[in-house]
Amino acid sequence: MSGSDWTRRDFVKATAAISAGTLVPSAFAARTERAIDDSIRVGVIGCGGRGTGAAANAIKAHPRVKIVAMADLFEDRLRGSYGWISGDEEYEKQVAVDPEHMFAGFDAYKQLLAIKDIDYVILATPPGFRPIHFDAAVNAGKHVFMEKPVAVDPVGIRRVIDAGQRAKAQKLSVVAGTQRRHERSYLSLMERVQSGEIGEIVSASCYWNQGGLWVHERKPEYSDMEWQCRNWLYFTWLSGDHICEQHIHNIDVINWAMGGPPVKATGMGGRQVRTEEKYGNIFDHFSIEYEYANSMTMQSMCRQIDGCAGRVEEVLVGSKGRSISRPGYAVINGPREWRFEGDNRNPYEQEHVDLIASIMGEGVYLNEAQRVAESTLTAIMGRMSAYTGKSVEWLGAMESRLDLAPDAYKFGDLRVRPVSVPGKTELI
Repeated sequence: MSGSDWTRRDFVKATAAISAGTLVPSAFAARTERAIDDSIRVGVIGCGGRGTGAAANAIKAHPRVKIVAMADLFEDRLRGSYGWISGDEEYEKQVAVDPEHMFAGFDAYKQLLAIKDIDYVILATPPGFRPIHFDAAVNAGKHVFMEKPVAVDPVGIRRVIDAGQRAKAQKLSVVAGTQRRHERSYLSLMERVQSGEIGEIVSASCYWNQGGLWVHERKPEYSDMEWQCRNWLYFTWLSGDHICEQHIHNIDVINWAMGGPPVKATGMGGRQVRTEEKYGNIFDHFSIEYEYANSMTMQSMCRQIDGCAGRVEEVLVGSKGRSISRPGYAVINGPREWRFEGDNRNPYEQEHVDLIASIMGEGVYLNEAQRVAESTLTAIMGRMSAYTGKSVEWLGAMESRLDLAPDAYKFGDLRVRPVSVPGKTELI
């Protein structure tokens, strides 16, 4: 299947299945008042770069997708996102957002979720909001695509897991933005790893080392809350720090290979270069040792510092060989040499293809909430260890009372938590 469209064969197959009434999902079946309109109606909550990109990915995933509602904290981001996607000839025919279905503000997500005929929602706000929005989406009976990570603290993780269980009870489909899980090169590799082609996994390592990212400078007219939300990468309550926000991709791959999360994390990190106020309270480098139930250890390393060597990949060392993976690339070295060669559709599109198939009852039912929550917590426990200088066990992290949410979601004063100091910052 090409990366640019959903084939005519797939379209005919889907239409025939719906016409026959054999695989009609509950969300579609409930829309009897729109029986003639067989579109897949999507709402976007979070209209920054990733939310806008996810909307475009959804459009390219299926010819019947229509973007029908958009919501963001900021009016300018909302308008900018709509202007870009509706003004691009590649996407414009599948954008049908009426002015009354564009919402801004802290309660914008509630207004969007109140629209009854939306089939699924894209959740792409800063991760600190994800547990609230996911919980509300499940309560509204919506299928969900949610970007990673799905929380920034253990309290949020527990809320996501609970909402995911309720989604499963309602047969709501949930796909997360850990797109390597939907990428054919990774799927082919994991099939081989799990069938024993590299033998027993005896050690692993994963990396996301790169230069710095964007920063949003403060303006005089910004309140504390507005500046932190616009500059969200650099505040732990919003991003979870880059070990969560970015490095979760690599950590998730190791959890995938191991069949679940680790039992312990011991790590270090710091704030060596990004020390100015505009960089909030996050670290710029981490190094974490994770221990899994079989005593296998994994070394996790991530860094965002300009002028340093870059590396983004995962390595599995087995008793019979070694694998190396990164987007678009997967190899096995050893007695059973192998290299992925073949069609590797854009995984950002493929995850929406898979979600839509689950919603329509044409593929395996997907509910990735528990899995992505566990990988997010894996990153969080590594951060907790690095921030405090203490080892953190899985059960301790899962039961932790750590809650980074502000007292109120409103524009105004908001104190920046101090930068963590290992050996002094308490483990909660």
